[in-house]
Amino acid sequence: MNLNRPFVLASNVFKEVVRDRILYIIGIYGLILAVAMRLLPDLAASTEAKMLPDFGLAAMSALGTIVAIFVGTGLVNKEIEKRTILMLISKPVSRAEFISGKFIGLSSVLAVLVAVMTGIFLGLMKIAKVSYSLESIAIASLFLLLQLCLIAAVAITLGVFTSSLLATALTFGIYLMGNISQDLLKLGNLSNNPTVEGITKVLYLVLPDLSRLDLKNQAVYGMQALPNTTALITNAGYGLLYSVMLLTLAILIFSKREF
Repeated sequence: MNLNRPFVLASNVFKEVVRDRILYIIGIYGLILAVAMRLLPDLAASTEAKMLPDFGLAAMSALGTIVAIFVGTGLVNKEIEKRTILMLISKPVSRAEFISGKFIGLSSVLAVLVAVMTGIFLGLMKIAKVSYSLESIAIASLFLLLQLCLIAAVAITLGVFTSSLLATALTFGIYLMGNISQDLLKLGNLSNNPTVEGITKVLYLVLPDLSRLDLKNQAVYGMQALPNTTALITNAGYGLLYSVMLLTLAILIFSKREF
C-alpha cells in the first residue's frame, strides 16, 4: 500500500464534505446551545449548572453521530452510483487504499466538528458562568471523537455491500444497540434463561460497546468521576481496534465486488 494515496483520497473526501455544507452543523450547534443557555435557567434554575453542560455534550454527540452515519453510508455508494468508482479502481489505487482514504477523510471532518463544537461549548459555558473541568471536557471530547470514528467505520462497512438507505437504518440500529449492550448483558444474566443469556452474550460480543467511549455524564461532574488512566487507555484501545477490524472487513468485502 502506498501511504500517500489514502491521504490524497482523504483530502478529496474532506473537500467534498465541506462543499456539501456539512460544516453548517457547527452553526446549528452554536444556535442550539445559545438558545438552551437562555431557556434552561427558566426551566430549571436550581440545576442549571449541571443541565447546560450535559445538554451541550449530548447535542454535540447527537449532531456528530448524524454526520458520521449519513456521510459514512454514502461515501462508497455515491461513487458506485455515479460510476466514478470505475475511474478510481482503474488507476493504481488499491481497494484497501480507497476504503482507508474514505475513512481518514471522514474522520478528519469529524475531528474538525468535535474540536470546533468543543470550543463553542467552552466559550458559552464561560459566558454563562458555569463551572467545569477543562481536562474532563477535553477527555470526553476525545472519546466522543473515537466513538464517532467507530460509528463511521460501521457506516462505511455497511455501505460497502448494501444501499445507502439500508446501511443508514442498520447503522442507527447498531448505534442504539451499542449504547445499551452492557444493559442487555445484565438483562440476560438476570433472566436465568440459558437461551436468553446466550443471545445477549453474542450480541454483547458482536456489537460495539459504545458506552465505553461515552464519558458525557462523567465529564459533567469533573475529573473525579472519570475512569482511571488504565481504564481510559483500555477503552480507547478497544475503540481503535474495533474500528480497524471493521475497516478490514470492509476492505475484504469491497475487494470481492465486481463493477
